[in-house]
Amino acid sequence: MFGFLNVYKPVGKTSHDIVGYLRRVTKIKQIGHAGTLDPFAEGVLPVAIGKATRLIEYLNSDKAYIGRFCFGKSTDTYDIEGNVVETFDKKITKEQFNNLPLPHGEIEQLPPIYSAKRVNGKKMYELARAGVKADEIDIKPSKVTIYETKLLEFNEEEQWADIYVKCSKGTYIRSIANDLGKALNNGCYLSKLKRVLAGNIDIENSINLDDLKTPEDVEKVLLNPINYLPLPKQELNDIEYKRITHGMNIYNRISEKDGIVILVKDNQLIAISEVTQDGLKPKKVMI
Repeated sequence: MFGFLNVYKPVGKTSHDIVGYLRRVTKIKQIGHAGTLDPFAEGVLPVAIGKATRLIEYLNSDKAYIGRFCFGKSTDTYDIEGNVVETFDKKITKEQFNNLPLPHGEIEQLPPIYSAKRVNGKKMYELARAGVKADEIDIKPSKVTIYETKLLEFNEEEQWADIYVKCSKGTYIRSIANDLGKALNNGCYLSKLKRVLAGNIDIENSINLDDLKTPEDVEKVLLNPINYLPLPKQELNDIEYKRITHGMNIYNRISEKDGIVILVKDNQLIAISEVTQDGLKPKKVMI
C-alpha cells in the first residue's frame, strides 16, 4: 500500500491518535503525517502510507485555516485550553476591528510558550509545565509569511471574529490571536481552529476516520503522490526505468537546471531524483 490520505482530524483527537488508528486498520507500521494539529483543532491532516512517508518532506508546506478569535481575555496558551491570565471589560467594536490591519506578508512571530518549538534542546511546553515562566526563556522570534487574511464574520455582541488565514509552515495562529489582542489594547485567544488546506490537499475531499474500517477502505481513497508533489516531472522510457532502478543516472530531458525532479512511468512514481551536471541522479527509489 502506497500513497497519501486526506484525513479529517476531529476535535479531541491528536495526530498521533490518527496514525495509531490507521496502523491498526492497515497492519502497516510505516505511516506518518504532515503538520501536527492541536487536540482542540480540526481539519485536514495529510497522512502518508508505506513508502510515501519518504515523500512527506516534498509536500507543499503552506497551510490555510479558519480560526475563531475571542476578545476580552488572554490565556497562557493563547487558546481556549489555557488558563486565563487577564480579562478586559471594554468591548471591541466592529469599527475598531475593521480599522485594525490584519497581518500580511513576512512577519516576525513569537511562538507561544506552550508549543513544541525547542529551546536548548527541550520543547517549550515541557519547560512551561515544569513551571518555567515565559520571561525566563530566551524565546527567539521566527520569520513566517502570511499570504492572505480575510475577516469572515465579526460578532460584536459575543465578541468574536472568524478569520481566514493562509500562511507558511511554522505559523502559529494562536500567536496571531494574542498579537491582535495587544494591538487592540485588549485580550484575544483562539477558541476554534479548522485547517482547510494543507499544500494542495483540501478539506472538501477529506475522509472521516469512521469511513476507514478495513485495509480495502483505505486503499480505495489513497491519493497518487504524483498529483500532490509540487515538483517537475520526467516520464521514463524503458531504458531509463532500468537505469534508475539500478541506481544509475539518466539524461535530464526537462529544462530544470537544479533542484528535485520526480520520475514517473505509467502514472506511477518511480523515484525522486536530483539535478546534477551528469543528469538526473536517483535520490530515493520508490519501487
